[in-house]
Amino acid sequence: MASNAIAIQPRVLGMGYYARIFAKEARYEFIRMLRTKAFSLSVIGMPVMFFLLFGVSNRSNGFGEYLVPSYSCMGVVSACLFGIGMAIALERAQGWLEVKQASPMPRILYLGAKVMGCAAFSIIIVGLLVLLGVTLGGVTVTPLQVLELSGVIVAGSVPFTAMALLVALLVPANSGPGIINLIYLPMSFASGFWMPVKYLPHWLLVIAPALPTYHLAQLALGTFGLAQPGGSMVRHWEILFGFTLLMLGAAWIIFTRMEAEA
Repeated sequence: MASNAIAIQPRVLGMGYYARIFAKEARYEFIRMLRTKAFSLSVIGMPVMFFLLFGVSNRSNGFGEYLVPSYSCMGVVSACLFGIGMAIALERAQGWLEVKQASPMPRILYLGAKVMGCAAFSIIIVGLLVLLGVTLGGVTVTPLQVLELSGVIVAGSVPFTAMALLVALLVPANSGPGIINLIYLPMSFASGFWMPVKYLPHWLLVIAPALPTYHLAQLALGTFGLAQPGGSMVRHWEILFGFTLLMLGAAWIIFTRMEAEA
């Protein structure tokens, strides 16, 4: 009896399939961040609380206009470092990262969903700070400035996502919060998130331009016309782009070595 060979054609997965996966992953990632109270309350609550303490009390000095963009930067950097850096470090320690690696979902979608979650939190932070600034801080802001600031903050999440990925591969999960704070807090202070860099000690003024957070702050402050005089917005973007490539390259090398040793 002759048997007929049946050729099984592989299923071709189109862009729509991956788009649905990405949308679901991004949605679940945002819900995870929102339900993690230690994360959501601190990342959203800290900029809001500090603005109420320093922006509203110094409204007569116009300090609130500075703090809206600078605290927006603080929010997005903390969202990336803690929301992505700590999350991936914990998933790596719990073995969940290995499950994700074994799944058919492309790695870029896994990381992209986390970026979208942090970007969503960043938009929430910008919206709350603008609302507080207009209603309580004596800040005058136009819709165009809000859109420009939101765009800078969302784009600024990319380099710090890359940084968070590198941190997640290097930092043990149990000591992650402490180490990330040791990175995040000095960078925030030296970059002008808390006060204009011109009021910082001279030695910090020398260090500040070497920090990626400084360039993000200058881009955000530039939307309100408060950036340091003489700086180039294009130059700030170029430095952040180079920083992103450096972090991604280092993360890729470390991740490849970890896979080879596994």
